[in-house]
Amino acid sequence: MDYIKIRFSDDINQLDPKVEEKIDDMFRSMNPVFSLSECIWKPQMDIYETSEEIIVLAEIAGVSKENLGVEISSRAVKIYGNRAELPRVENATYRLAEIQYGKFERVLFFPVPVDTDKVIATYSNGFLQVRLGKLFTNRTYTIPIAEG
Repeated sequence: MDYIKIRFSDDINQLDPKVEEKIDDMFRSMNPVFSLSECIWKPQMDIYETSEEIIVLAEIAGVSKENLGVEISSRAVKIYGNRAELPRVENATYRLAEIQYGKFERVLFFPVPVDTDKVIATYSNGFLQVRLGKLFTNRTYTIPIAEG
């Protein structure tokens, strides 16, 4: 069985993805070659939650598990990797070329803290699924009082 590499960290100190995207857009408008990050593309992702867990689903077809990484903190997940370009057909005129290749990275912030000890990641049919158990910090506990 092959495993997906997951690195746990409390230091995912990235800008909010929306802020980073605005900065990237601003610099690209001045010079398309300039970019804040090295990322060429951002895969589409879904993030949703149940009462017990948060689920992240990333569409990353064509990326091998060896070229895929996941970093988790209690408040965010960073999914990154590299999709190798397929060989071009010689003597062909491409009429449409939308598939993106190269490095990618996405950072998603969780709506609630997660328990980094309760993480399961699977990769099947071009979809990476990361399931994270919620960290319940607002639970109320009854503490027995001892004689003393």
